[in-house]
Amino acid sequence: METSLSDRMDQDKLFPTLSAAQIARIASHGRRRPIARGDVLMILDADISVPPEDLPKFYNALRSGKGEFINGSRLVYPMENEAMRFLNRIANHTFSILFSWLLNQRFTDTLCGTKVLRKRHYQRIKENRSYFGNFDPFGDFDLIFGAAKLNLKIQELPIPYAARKYGETQISRFSHGWLLLRMVVFAYFKLKVLS
Repeated sequence: METSLSDRMDQDKLFPTLSAAQIARIASHGRRRPIARGDVLMILDADISVPPEDLPKFYNALRSGKGEFINGSRLVYPMENEAMRFLNRIANHTFSILFSWLLNQRFTDTLCGTKVLRKRHYQRIKENRSYFGNFDPFGDFDLIFGAAKLNLKIQELPIPYAARKYGETQISRFSHGWLLLRMVVFAYFKLKVLS
């Protein structure tokens, strides 16, 4: 029987066998095609702007029942210079306000790439992806809206955010921002108008 990263984690140990580079290779497969062989799916951006050593906090929050979908929030603690561009910060704050209103739950960061959930919940979100429109360029909104639709207990977990360690940003602020705004409008009709 194969075991995943989350299956090998012990509550008191921090990744005894995986280096940051190995975790980055796992994460680089993208949020749309996560690697999950065990029960828990852990998503981490490959740029290592969030330290992999923080993943046990997410695992412990899931394992202890604090949440069924653990979403990172980079906008609680002070962040390193150059970690997030000014317009990105404004957009993140705006989307957080919209999500808080749409989902009747406070959100401080909807675009953090660090998320943890059970594989079975991910599979159900994936099966229902078309409900909120299948056009999320990053998967963040798709996962949050999907978790909310499944009535999963969503818990945000504050994390420190650093400037990227690897690669270049793949985000086109305006074209991707427009797609994300379209998804929010689509969700508005599904959640507030047609429900």
